[in-house]
Amino acid sequence: MAGAPFTRRGDMKQYKIQDIRNIGLVGHGGSGKTSLAEAILYFSGVSDRLGQVGDVSSVMDYDPDEIKRGHSIDASVAFCEVNATKLNLIDMPGSSNFITDTPACLRVVDGLIFVIDAAEGVQFYTEKIWNWADQLNLPRIIFLNKLDHERANIAPILESIKNKFKKNPVFMQLPNSTGENFSGVVDLIDNHYVSYDKDGKGNGKTGEVPSDIKDEMEISHADLMEAVAEVDDELIEIYLEQGELTEEEFSKGLKEGIEEGQLIPVLGGSALHNIGVDLLLKAAIKYLPSPDLRAPVMAKRDDSEVACSAKGGKSAAGLVFKTIADPYAGKLTLFRMFSGSLKGDSTIYNATQDVNERVGQLYMLQGKKQVQVSEISEGDMGTVAKLKLTITGDTFSDAEEKLVFPPIAFPLPVFSRALEPKTRADEEKISTALHRLLEEDPTLKMERNAQTGQLLLSGLGQVHFDVTLERLERRFGVEVVVKAPKVPYRETIKGSTKVQGKYKKQTGGKGQFGDTWIEISPMKRGEGYIFEDKIVGGAIPKTYIPAVDKGIQEAMAGGIIAHYPMVDVKVSLYDGSYHNVDSSEMAFKIAGSLGFKKGVADCKPILTEPIMNMEIVVPSDHVGDIMGDINSKRGKIQGIDSGEDTQTIRAFVPMAEVLNYAADLTSMTGGQGMFVMEYDHYEDVPEHLMQKIIDEANETYEEK
Repeated sequence: MAGAPFTRRGDMKQYKIQDIRNIGLVGHGGSGKTSLAEAILYFSGVSDRLGQVGDVSSVMDYDPDEIKRGHSIDASVAFCEVNATKLNLIDMPGSSNFITDTPACLRVVDGLIFVIDAAEGVQFYTEKIWNWADQLNLPRIIFLNKLDHERANIAPILESIKNKFKKNPVFMQLPNSTGENFSGVVDLIDNHYVSYDKDGKGNGKTGEVPSDIKDEMEISHADLMEAVAEVDDELIEIYLEQGELTEEEFSKGLKEGIEEGQLIPVLGGSALHNIGVDLLLKAAIKYLPSPDLRAPVMAKRDDSEVACSAKGGKSAAGLVFKTIADPYAGKLTLFRMFSGSLKGDSTIYNATQDVNERVGQLYMLQGKKQVQVSEISEGDMGTVAKLKLTITGDTFSDAEEKLVFPPIAFPLPVFSRALEPKTRADEEKISTALHRLLEEDPTLKMERNAQTGQLLLSGLGQVHFDVTLERLERRFGVEVVVKAPKVPYRETIKGSTKVQGKYKKQTGGKGQFGDTWIEISPMKRGEGYIFEDKIVGGAIPKTYIPAVDKGIQEAMAGGIIAHYPMVDVKVSLYDGSYHNVDSSEMAFKIAGSLGFKKGVADCKPILTEPIMNMEIVVPSDHVGDIMGDINSKRGKIQGIDSGEDTQTIRAFVPMAEVLNYAADLTSMTGGQGMFVMEYDHYEDVPEHLMQKIIDEANETYEEK
């Protein structure tokens, strides 16, 4: 979005809430969601040409990274008017690396159009997003895209929908053909044929049903009517008596079935060639709910729950679902008002942050264009620029109400790399620039590892990471060197010993003398460090004892065998001696350090490594390969949970083995797997690997 020219138009008309549809376009990456959005915008007159993905003509994919890669990276928002109805469209990415925005955008739409590739069928992230939609009880329509593809096949897709989603798909159209001869569909509600000119405006022409599909049409029509009638006892009686439902009866039954999740309307076409888009829009407007017909959204007020409804609610309640960071336009905040309205040139209370924010001009987004408006009414979506503290997931509320919506559950980052600024100028800018990108992308995580000192940036995968670095350079002029994260190994001991640490130095003047006897012993994992003072009889003055402790802690921090911090050790100071003149805190500090270093060598020192707790979700036919790979990575399988078509493998795996697991999983499953992992505990490094790690660590230390 950097440097994009923003077109500002005059204030647009206000729509009644009944004439608004907030619709999300979702599905697996590559299914044609963005092509469908472009076709809708062209059909409605927003665009004067049919935008192409990966081209500057695209309204929705306008970011340079999207044009370069030829697919969506961020969710895009646009609106249009069809049949006096305002459609707010959100095109949501559906690939593993760029599913960042989808959980947030699902929270602000009232209905979904699932786009399924008719040649590929129901793919992994279609299922994933479908499950999210189930949790939110979102009504949905399916659009079978690419019916003009040579491998398009409808029957197995409908069967797959039944089996995977446990829903009843009702096919509302019958295509004249599939493949290159596809040019029209039979509308099964009223049994008329609609044909299209390829790459035309998208207005279908009604005509005679082709003779070769008339018999199939009659069967499909009866199946559709029967499926809708079964939603309601009254309707089934009418259908059995009359053998048909009126248009009003059909609409009532279908709306009820969609709302309750019993029925899923299925339509088809080709977004790329603008075929079937007009019928899809007609169905979406007619059967997907307006904001006032959706169930109230629950918010928290202190310890109680409050229902926020778009049915004339007076209290303002809005959810921020996306943030766009741009060095020229400033921060753009996208939000949906669930109740009440927001006017420009006003103040809004951010209940999540407990701050008031000054609101300037309000806009609605048309891809990268901003359309100026005076107010965002209940049920509608809008954008405001340059809010100071508001971030994605925050709640706008009346200050008296202090309503807060539940937090958005974003995917956890699974791929990490260390960043080093290339120049001093980059070093000065990197922190601010990264924080701006983190505001835009909540799935990114940045931290400074306390042990290794590395600045770590984590994301959803290699491609997600690469795009972030490209934006870092293009938008903010920051260049970085990327390195693999250092595994934060630790040192510890398995044995015990008693050892003398003595420091004696005689110069021309005052000398240095410190003499200690310490006992070193191991502790359980995670118990840390204990220093015990067992000096009796004043063998060492009390003023010097803290210095011994400090010397030992400094030695532990720097490591003994491989320069990794030493942990889980108990040290007891039980004897020693001092000199009235030459002893000092420094001498006893050095003596303690020397004794500890010498003693550790006799205590069976070892390395421990961080172990990650992983959950890996893959299609059932990949389970064997994944388990074999986990075993080869020294992992320990903890269990397997079975789903409908997927398996969730739970395992403990050393961090050193899964630094590139995002790429490994993609390679093994063809992009159909996903995983989460978090640090769990430390375990001993196997002996056959330990010496190699020690040698490499010491070599690196010497080079420095």
